[in-house]
Amino acid sequence: MSDPIQLEDVEKRYEETLALHLPRFSVPEKTTLAVVGPSGCGKSTLLRLVIGLIHPDRGRVLVAGLPMGDQTRPALLLRIGYVIQEGGLFPHLTARANVTLVAEDQGWDRERRSARVKELLALTQMPESLLDRYPSELSGGQRQRVALMRALMLDPEVVLLDEPLAALDPMIRSDLRRDLRRVFDQLGKTVLFVTHDVSEAAEVGDEIALLKAGRLIQRGTFQDLVERPADPFVAAFLGAQRGIGGSGGSTPAGRT
Repeated sequence: MSDPIQLEDVEKRYEETLALHLPRFSVPEKTTLAVVGPSGCGKSTLLRLVIGLIHPDRGRVLVAGLPMGDQTRPALLLRIGYVIQEGGLFPHLTARANVTLVAEDQGWDRERRSARVKELLALTQMPESLLDRYPSELSGGQRQRVALMRALMLDPEVVLLDEPLAALDPMIRSDLRRDLRRVFDQLGKTVLFVTHDVSEAAEVGDEIALLKAGRLIQRGTFQDLVERPADPFVAAFLGAQRGIGGSGGSTPAGRT
């Protein structure tokens, strides 16, 4: 069985600038891969390619074994959950309506929608009373939980997260990243998680992929990157984030 996310000989340029060059890149089934790197390294380009917002100049992107393209994208989007920074909720819809919108469009009846929402409430530890509020009436952390529920509503095979915790304060981020880890472990989804925070990547991801100037510099566990950096840039990048990787550095809580 092929990996749910695969990039084969993919290259993307913006005019003369190389945005991404990945000869072979994949995310195995039931794995959370966290992608990190400095600004402009290709993280967002990678996500946009996987979800079909842009097309590679060379190579191909496969999701659930099918090539992502104009013809296949509508069907593939139903197999992908997507969470962006600050949630991207529709402000004129209640939290419940945001969560169930696509399911309703796909013809799910009220009973089926309601049953799925109850499952997701338990999974995300979201109080049901909040679902009748509008996004502006929710906290940042609550909006992100609603966004995660919406992404998981159709039980997708693949989940993409584009810096979903970046706009939250540190305490809420800490709680949510622990919850993300728990949810992904429980569901066994294939997850591609983009973040600029290495400690977040280490706590949420099974593996970390470090990009620089559109190229993969190293991929492995957090410990692999700390103890066996493949390039001086790896140690420098880790060391620049809260002393990770230097003498006395420590593994983020809950991950080894």
